Amino acid sequence: MKMTSLSKLWKKATIISGFLIAGIAPIQQQIFAQSTGINQIDPKQKLTPAGTSKNWGNVDGVSMIGLVQGPSATVTDLQVVCAFEYTEGDIFNAPPALPAEFNGLVHLDKAMNGKFTELRKSGRFVGRRYETILIDAPKGSSLKAKKYLIIGLGDRNQFNAGIMTDIGEVAAREAVKLGVTNFAFGSDLKDAGIDSPTAEVAGNIVKGIVKGYRTEEYLKDNNLAKLKPLKTVYLLAGPAFFTVAGNGIQSAIASINN
Repeated sequence: MKMTSLSKLWKKATIISGFLIAGIAPIQQQIFAQSTGINQIDPKQKLTPAGTSKNWGNVDGVSMIGLVQGPSATVTDLQVVCAFEYTEGDIFNAPPALPAEFNGLVHLDKAMNGKFTELRKSGRFVGRRYETILIDAPKGSSLKAKKYLIIGLGDRNQFNAGIMTDIGEVAAREAVKLGVTNFAFGSDLKDAGIDSPTAEVAGNIVKGIVKGYRTEEYLKDNNLAKLKPLKTVYLLAGPAFFTVAGNGIQSAIASINN
């Protein structure tokens, strides 16, 4: 697919809406591109259509659903977004970050009227590894989720895929504390310019989410906490990463259930 075709597909995707899951409101589609090397667009990459969803499996009654969607447009009780420690213009400088038209973090910042970058740049959210901050969708924004949990990934130069297990655990435990029954998780690594191993990252996120949720179940079983059961986790992926991410998710689910 030529770059001009990708641009046309992007424009079309942003205005398509539909029902992905029963009970979920119409969503605005977004689309991202495959990266080769450090986030170079591969014009030959076959893309999964925007809005595609698939249940990759279930663990402890929680459905792990892959979804081709961006964090600013996903309709969910809670959207998890990951961010590294701030460096000037980091999500806008492509390469290594994805070009603006394909970059979910840029779309998120735009939907928040620049407040995502403002928050990071101000130092009020540094982005230290495992640091969290919870925000509501700003009034007048086009954000679709009810709340946004930003989790820090630390120094981008120190990143490794194993970190995402802990990040997934943090996400699940915070979601349970908030009493939501569903949440969406976007690692946003490609958008931020990290050439990460997609399948391994996706699998580690699922392992961490399950670990965190099982910890909360343990607390409930021992009368140490209340628990509103999770029903669905939406694992966001760009159309070029959907299948390979799904392979990692399915492998992780199989290892957990066995």
